[in-house]
Amino acid sequence: MVRFWLAGLVQGRTGSAFPLGTFLVNLSGCFVFGFLYFLFVERAALLPEIRALVFIGFLGGYTTFSSWSFETLGLLREKSYTLAAWYALGSPVAGLAATWAGAVLARALLYLISGRY
Repeated sequence: MVRFWLAGLVQGRTGSAFPLGTFLVNLSGCFVFGFLYFLFVERAALLPEIRALVFIGFLGGYTTFSSWSFETLGLLREKSYTLAAWYALGSPVAGLAATWAGAVLARALLYLISGRY
């Protein structure tokens, strides 16, 4: 709900064709993820249940982009540069392709069911 509200608020105020609301949600999610991870996971003991609630529950619902960027950063820290590049570049490209394929399939099914798009 926070993602929907904030993205809509920003987009409504700017009126831009660029999806600035989603862009800012993704960036703010990445920032909060990095901040809280460093603060509560690397520097302080945090129960696994609380960690899951914050990082998977709230931030995962807010933006999965933060998880993608954090996992890419983890691969870079491990010096797995090739894997990091494949993951960082492959995720958005494959995601776009999967979104397109889903839309094509939905359109084809709609056509089969109703005879029109």
